Amino acid sequence: MRPTDRPSEAGGGGTAVHAPPRVLLGCVADDYTGATDVATALRRSGFRPAILFGGVPGDRRAPRGADAVVVALKSRTAPPADAVSWSLEAADWFDELGVRRVFHKYCSTFDSTDAGNIGPVTDALLDRSGARSTVICPSSPVHGRTVYGGQLFVHEQLLSESSMRHHPLTPMTDSDLVRVLGRQTPHPVALLPHAVVRSGPEAVRERLDSLEADGVRHVVTDAIDDADLRVIAAATQHLSVLTGAAGLAAALAPDGVSAGSPPATSETGRTDLELPAGPAVVLAGSCSRATLEQLAYARDRMPSHRLDPLATPDAEQMRARALSWLRDHLGGPPVLVYSSAGPEERAAAAEVFGARTAEIFEDVLGDLASAARQSGARRIVVAGGETSGAVIQRLGVESALVGHEEDPGVPWLLTPDEPSTALLLKSGNFGRADLLLRAATTGAGDP
Repeated sequence: MRPTDRPSEAGGGGTAVHAPPRVLLGCVADDYTGATDVATALRRSGFRPAILFGGVPGDRRAPRGADAVVVALKSRTAPPADAVSWSLEAADWFDELGVRRVFHKYCSTFDSTDAGNIGPVTDALLDRSGARSTVICPSSPVHGRTVYGGQLFVHEQLLSESSMRHHPLTPMTDSDLVRVLGRQTPHPVALLPHAVVRSGPEAVRERLDSLEADGVRHVVTDAIDDADLRVIAAATQHLSVLTGAAGLAAALAPDGVSAGSPPATSETGRTDLELPAGPAVVLAGSCSRATLEQLAYARDRMPSHRLDPLATPDAEQMRARALSWLRDHLGGPPVLVYSSAGPEERAAAAEVFGARTAEIFEDVLGDLASAARQSGARRIVVAGGETSGAVIQRLGVESALVGHEEDPGVPWLLTPDEPSTALLLKSGNFGRADLLLRAATTGAGDP
């Protein structure tokens, strides 16, 4: 489904009304959990962010009161031409809001293939703006993602030695970002080394200007902590197109606000959103190591059902059994349905369902989200970027308010429809071991 198509089921439409007096930043995120991550980072730095799901239909406007708008796409693994088209459509819409700065948000593990989509989308945004260069900054120290010597680390491991090397859609087998990006773009890529970053904003700006004069278009920036990111943010205020993960976004700040200021309150004067009472369901499709650990913790403590093609080789029968199980168990304690599996089990599933395995699982989990809400569920916790996209589209959610975080980069979202639904969209790699259970059972988090 094209991201700008309207989803089939009513859920969150018709709520974004008037454009705010001034939207300072427009962000294009390449998946839904990435959108929530960057919106939370912007909220921490003093912005009042809003998220729009499903692209940017021409008749939608920015939610009232927002000074940063995040457009959530499902473009990370889309064909490059589609990813470029959707991202440019978002940039065109930002122009209508008077936005003069665009942030291209991708994953802090630089999830991509040799075809893209980080390089093609960044090139398209630069071409459109007339800008000659930008920074490539996936560092997000709060999540253990850092760049040193152009090498991307996941905690103490090189990216190529982490669990990301087994990712089913974007296996990351090369940690050298200059080399990785160089395979995605025809333009020169260079490194801004850590020694320059530590020399301060003026040194960084001078090096960026020098590299641009030499024809370098993409500058991979070393950054190992938040102080480095603040230096990069200060040195790049002149750039109309920025790219990176939520770490760099958290170092930005609206006019008159210092990064790290308390989150702006909503129009009602509340900093945090009050989550609705009602049954809760956890839906997990991510196969990341963090999610598998969270599932192992949750399965021992809540009713669970696994989508298992080896036990149910017929996809429609698997769907029917899952829906029946959900209806039988929803209404009591929180419940869990998951398709997540390790590399060997994923390979076995692919032997049954073939190339459409991931699509089938996402479709079933989307149906389960719809059935859960129709049956009264008011808190839906989702693990995995692609799964989150499927759930959002199936529920028809078009926009959401951003609430407090259960874990860093994992905020609650509240749909503006009545009755509202609280959604927690978790990137596969994010969160502590008890996150899924904690979110489902308490739904409150820390203020």
